[in-house]
Amino acid sequence: MRSAPNIIITGTPGVGKTTHSEILAERTGLRHLSVNQVVKDKECHEGWSDEYQSWIVDEDKLLDVIEDDVKAGGCIIDWHACDLFPRSWIDLVVVLRVDSKTLYDRLEARNYAESKLQENLDSEIMEVLLQEAREAFDEEIVVELTSNDSEEMESNIDRIESWIKQWKTDHAD
Repeated sequence: MRSAPNIIITGTPGVGKTTHSEILAERTGLRHLSVNQVVKDKECHEGWSDEYQSWIVDEDKLLDVIEDDVKAGGCIIDWHACDLFPRSWIDLVVVLRVDSKTLYDRLEARNYAESKLQENLDSEIMEVLLQEAREAFDEEIVVELTSNDSEEMESNIDRIESWIKQWKTDHAD
């Protein structure tokens, strides 16, 4: 039995996953598990994609590498996908969303190629990651939150922090 929950913070690149995760980890003592960092550090990839300017993730190797940490509990998993993680590992899935203008500005500031920028905008508009989360996990653990500005981010972090405290109360021995 875990003494702390596991949370996935997911969404299109540029929605604020890493910022949310870092602040939550700092406030709650949970561990921020940046999948992008794990993929690089533990070589959980099959090489680099020039087309997408990212690593081609070996999902099986990734799951093997993080399994013990996640099963112990207390992880905030930060990644753009959530449907590869076993249901039994996850207690809450937070799907961050932003409006198209905000997302465009954030991705442009990251110097995303136009094709990658457009692909991510389309994904956000079509709610691709939200639908993936809803299909992969029980509806009651999937929460959609907007993250257009610092006020919304602060509200999101407060809400998730309250949820963590309640989870710990509900699961205390």
